[in-house]
Amino acid sequence: MRDRLGPLGKTIVYNPTIGSTNDAAADLVARTLQPRDDRSPEGFALRDVEGIVVVADEQTSGRGRRGHTWFSPRGSGLYVSTVLMPARARVDPARATTLLTLAAGVAIAEGIAAATRLAVDLKWPNDLFVGRRKLAGILAEGSGHGAIVLGYGINVARTAFPPEISDRATSLESELGRAIDRHQLFAETLAALARRYEDLLDARFDAILDAWRRRAPGASGARIRWTTSSGEQSGITAGIDDRGALLVQVGDDLERIVSGELQWQ
Repeated sequence: MRDRLGPLGKTIVYNPTIGSTNDAAADLVARTLQPRDDRSPEGFALRDVEGIVVVADEQTSGRGRRGHTWFSPRGSGLYVSTVLMPARARVDPARATTLLTLAAGVAIAEGIAAATRLAVDLKWPNDLFVGRRKLAGILAEGSGHGAIVLGYGINVARTAFPPEISDRATSLESELGRAIDRHQLFAETLAALARRYEDLLDARFDAILDAWRRRAPGASGARIRWTTSSGEQSGITAGIDDRGALLVQVGDDLERIVSGELQWQ
């Protein structure tokens, strides 16, 4: 298994219970990169943090994008964060960094398929769905010196979701009607993430974008709404561009969305 992980997983930190795996990983980065007489942030200390993985059975303060809470009860999901450095890509590091969450979405979908044979859909920018119900999410946060903490959470076991998400969340065991081995799921998603991370570092951007488009039926032809400084907008999705921005047809204009909260109709 180790040979499938590349730079990932050389340090794996397990916690039965943790506030947030992303916060724990960011703290490890900060402590590793503290100035010391025998190292500098420009030296091998940066290589020390790449590939650190934090995994937990439970998060008490799990979160998703834009401050949303990520429901993370004990033993019910897979909660993982890893430290990546897409800025060291051999070609166009800025583009590699921009495409990181899309690459991660492809990887997590591929890892789920390898471990369970369940095909899932991707929804821009970084959610995984089965039908109209959310199965998994991804959160990327900068951590200084070019390091990015990339976290992912997958709902695994049947569980009673909070009322506010019960009609739009699902889990692997609910969809498949059988028990799922979380250890295998962890191994397969991490191995898939390592492969797609290598694609980023080697500038195989088209491979990532093509794989994402194949798994994202809603990226074209779906009606969405979003809010801008000038008010609410609506339009029809028209795919993604070569930097991962969502394209939306609004009347005669083609809008490019790079962030924000979307409402899919």
